Amino acid sequence: MAITVVVGTQWGDEGKAKVIDLLAASHQIVARYQGGHNAGHTVVIGDQKYALQLTPSGVFYDTVTPVIGNGVVVDLPTLFKEIDSLESRGISTKRLKVSSLAHLIFPWHQAIDAALEAGRGDSKIGTTLKGIGPAYVDKVKRSGIRVGEVLNAQTFEAKVRERAIAARREVSDIGGDTFDVEQVVSEFVAYAARLAPYVADTVNLLHDARERGENILLEGAQATFLDVDHGTYPFVTSSNPTSGGAAVGSGLGPRHIDRVVGIAKAYTTRVGMGPFPSELTDALGEALVEIGREFGTVTGRRRRCGWLDTVMLRHAMRLNSLTEFAMTKLDVLDTFDEVKVCVGYRINGEVVKNYPDTVERLAQVEPVYETLPGWKCSTEGITSFDALPASAQALVAIVERETGIPVTMVGTGPSRDAMVVR
Repeated sequence: MAITVVVGTQWGDEGKAKVIDLLAASHQIVARYQGGHNAGHTVVIGDQKYALQLTPSGVFYDTVTPVIGNGVVVDLPTLFKEIDSLESRGISTKRLKVSSLAHLIFPWHQAIDAALEAGRGDSKIGTTLKGIGPAYVDKVKRSGIRVGEVLNAQTFEAKVRERAIAARREVSDIGGDTFDVEQVVSEFVAYAARLAPYVADTVNLLHDARERGENILLEGAQATFLDVDHGTYPFVTSSNPTSGGAAVGSGLGPRHIDRVVGIAKAYTTRVGMGPFPSELTDALGEALVEIGREFGTVTGRRRRCGWLDTVMLRHAMRLNSLTEFAMTKLDVLDTFDEVKVCVGYRINGEVVKNYPDTVERLAQVEPVYETLPGWKCSTEGITSFDALPASAQALVAIVERETGIPVTMVGTGPSRDAMVVR
């Protein structure tokens, strides 16, 4: 029996779904513990590509129960669109369970999100406008509506109507696009009836599975440096993607977690605003975008790209109690003449290894690089570590040296089987 957490260790988009898909084969439950449909996970199986926003990546195995945990905020139109898409492609979603304690996203959350972001002018956060933050605000204000409430159709309809009327005034007050209350009520009453068969007490479901000796995989969305507490605030998400959030967002206690796998690209990417010490704004950065196809799964936005930053990875190791790393997209670096790795920050002439605690200080750092010769050959599809070029192995060794934990997996392509497992 094991409970494993998979967490991103950069600014998201590290390829978590590929690693989760690999690990899911040996687990009976795969549970999502935070975030919403603002994050995309892409899984490639054979010649088929699947982009998921809410459904846990374990859905592709008929031996796995996929769970949307209590820490997630759920957008029902997106969930049902995803369910319909999977079913139309022969992937069953009948095993899916949605926590009765998870909170729902409504159109007013998206209207508030858009109005607030527009009002920030040049100080935009870079939100995906999916209503995630406002939904979490309602949760904390104790005015949110939870999944379990759909099981009582009459009270659910009354609560949605009451909340919609109040929210319409709020949206109007901040200059947002208003909505038709009765249309929203009608739509969500229909969604509620469809959601009912999926609703479950997932906290006890997970504990019962643990006591039966089943393996449980907990997957987060976004990543460590988008964590609302530990990320580059205010350019962060509205929840806790770090491993501590896995306990809160699933209901499993922290002592039950046995393994924490941190996912990192062989380089670094970021979407939206905020400081990025190792960012490449030249032709090399453009090459990473094009070769790595660095465009958001959900938004299509171009990602900012830069060299691998082990100062970040070391901090992520500390915050998440990582037991190991999985490195993805090594093959993207195959054509580069040289590959750099940030191994320290220079601040006011002093080289430091600790990650700064403010975005202002982070914006002032100068990266200190270690340079490796490029391997200039294809690594795509390699599954043996010894078969990797010497410089690629050296890149892995630098990560292990700087963080003090092993790199147990190395991704060598987008397909399910393109992975070195050590």
